[in-house]
Amino acid sequence: MITQQASSGTVGFAPWMEAVDFNWYALQTIPRHEKAVADHLQSEGIECLLPLIVRVHKWSDRKQNVSLPLFPGYAFVRLSESRRDRMRVLRRPGVVRFVGTSQGPIALESHEIDHIRQLMANKVSCEPHPYLQAGQKVRVRNGALRGVEGILVRGAGKDNLVLSISLIQRSLSIQIEGYDLEVL
Repeated sequence: MITQQASSGTVGFAPWMEAVDFNWYALQTIPRHEKAVADHLQSEGIECLLPLIVRVHKWSDRKQNVSLPLFPGYAFVRLSESRRDRMRVLRRPGVVRFVGTSQGPIALESHEIDHIRQLMANKVSCEPHPYLQAGQKVRVRNGALRGVEGILVRGAGKDNLVLSISLIQRSLSIQIEGYDLEVL
């Protein structure tokens, strides 16, 4: 199991122990293996985030709610920068690679993951959205989404807030009616 070390000033801290920095990384998975990868990593004690959305699927004889990944083909893990921890993840069935460069994986911006976790914790309904780079960047000033930042998109009589994960170029959209917004 990956654990953070004690920081200086803590009783029992040995000078040779260092505080370990943990970062969030995006994992590319085999298509339709996101849930299995996340379950397997969590059973190994590795912190994993797999945002899911519920969809109603219709078959000829029935309808059923199905949980699908918000970002198909991706899961997120929180690890130290050690090569050993990354190799532990890469050896798991269904994992293709870390998202990054030829020099190694690139850590995600922590606020991007924090915002998605906040949406999931508050059970805010959201939709996948095409990745955007241009637009009006805003921050929610009140309510359950206070502090969440994204791009404001107006259309069809409703306002949406688009949140993006830059590294994997994926976005999600939530209806933002009734929230007080400030321009960044």
